[in-house]
Amino acid sequence: MTRPAVLPTITRRRCGAAALVLLLAGPALHAQTQAPAQAQTPTGAIKGHATVHDAASAAAVIQRAQVAWPAALTGGAVFVGRWQDAPKPQPGLRVPVVVFLHGSSGLGLKAIEDWQRWLAGMGVASVAPDSFALPDRVTYTSPVDTDTYERIHALRGSEIALALKALGEAPWADAGRLLLAGTSEGATAVARHDGSGFAGRMIFSWSCEDNYFVKSAATQATPGRPVLNVISRSDPYFSPANPWLGNPRAEGHCAEAFKANPQAQVVLLPQAPHTLINLPAARDVTAAFVRRVLLPG
Repeated sequence: MTRPAVLPTITRRRCGAAALVLLLAGPALHAQTQAPAQAQTPTGAIKGHATVHDAASAAAVIQRAQVAWPAALTGGAVFVGRWQDAPKPQPGLRVPVVVFLHGSSGLGLKAIEDWQRWLAGMGVASVAPDSFALPDRVTYTSPVDTDTYERIHALRGSEIALALKALGEAPWADAGRLLLAGTSEGATAVARHDGSGFAGRMIFSWSCEDNYFVKSAATQATPGRPVLNVISRSDPYFSPANPWLGNPRAEGHCAEAFKANPQAQVVLLPQAPHTLINLPAARDVTAAFVRRVLLPG
């Protein structure tokens, strides 16, 4: 006899003002979040040298950005491609936009295109700046020193300003309906941004805690502004499942950072991989957040 599937249970509690949603799959959860005994810290590696955009790369970050336009904006099919190759938009139409900061793998990760195409199906455009437009940009295999990580975080933060400027000049972007989102490396910059210019933020696969990846989490709590955090309960980098996390008190999510924000929601997915933006559970909470913040009514 085939045993019925065990459906996740949903547990809701509050951490201060923030809502914490735990999608739990059974008693094995606790064991999955513990660091393996006697595990050794791997040897990291760094390649490249550049961590600051010059004028040429700052322009290329946007021109090479991966954009997705909903069908209403193109007047035909959904468009996914580079900013510089986008078709002429429908005149007079402005649409909501999500600015998405990719992780350390860059835009070559197909999951990002799939996610942007999915958003376009909701009528929401998206722009993913290309951080690797910077020649000789630093790349790494974790863990490496925090000085290197911090230079990368500063680089990614500068790309938010570049995207905001470009969207402010784009005739198709509704500047009053912008969301800032990112995953992993990109999510760290999103968490540190004060939210200016955006209606809300979405932080995927980052825990907003002190750990090996930062000198200090430096999360901007921005009470009263909508924030969504979605992360695997057993994330291999930023949960207690990582034996070299560097913080024995870490919880592996952003609830503590946003405990004073009643518009913050933190969602933990059990047994999920690090890249989780396209999982059904992640898409469900993302869609609800996007509709609430960008598409009310």
